[in-house]
Amino acid sequence: MNRMMAPPLSAETLQAAVDWAIATRRSVRAYLPRPVPREEIEAILSTARYSASGMNMQPWHVHVLTGPAKASLSAAIAALDDDPRRSGELLEPYDYYPREWFSPYLERRRKVGWDLYGLLGIAKGDKQRMHLQHGRNYRFFDAPVGLFFTVDRSLQEGSLLDYGMFLQSVMVAARSRGLHTCPQAAFLKFHRQIGELLEIPAGQMLVCGMSLGYADDSSIENSLVTEREPVSSFTTFHNNAKETRA
Repeated sequence: MNRMMAPPLSAETLQAAVDWAIATRRSVRAYLPRPVPREEIEAILSTARYSASGMNMQPWHVHVLTGPAKASLSAAIAALDDDPRRSGELLEPYDYYPREWFSPYLERRRKVGWDLYGLLGIAKGDKQRMHLQHGRNYRFFDAPVGLFFTVDRSLQEGSLLDYGMFLQSVMVAARSRGLHTCPQAAFLKFHRQIGELLEIPAGQMLVCGMSLGYADDSSIENSLVTEREPVSSFTTFHNNAKETRA
């Protein structure tokens, strides 16, 4: 039976399932070698395709890497990353992060970084170990599946908003199947090399990469728990109409 046409569950069961998948989604940085069947990957993407998009544009393009294809790309990117001269000359296709960090985002960024490094025993100033840990991004943290997401360059910012919803749907659909993910902006500065290796059309821009697989719960980095602000800190309720002058 088509999953989209399955008999409805109770409202309470549906709420609990959706809430669980969203609340337990996290960025996992160590994976088991257990493979993810192609049918499972296709099922995740088949669910995510129902994500909202302006005028039903559906601006997403997905590239799935496994086996030798993933290993070959990872090796090529790692070689570039280990060459400071060549790596330092690379530019990202768009600004994901602010050019100048400011409060409260600076503090949040620092906290998650040092909390992770603290778990791994990486001391402040240990650039070599920081580089090695950051370099694990390019092996997809040993996940069996690597994903790259691209968008047509001619589209505008609204399509990136649509893309965010699609990415969240991918991650939540994966979580509902007992899988974990890690969305990765770390690949962005290698967008040209990735485009060449995967023969991505020049008219498409890399949005991000993503690791997909089964979490290795024995790895200390996966014990990282990031903090979330309470609803009251970012929400304003407007109940009464404001008087206006004629």
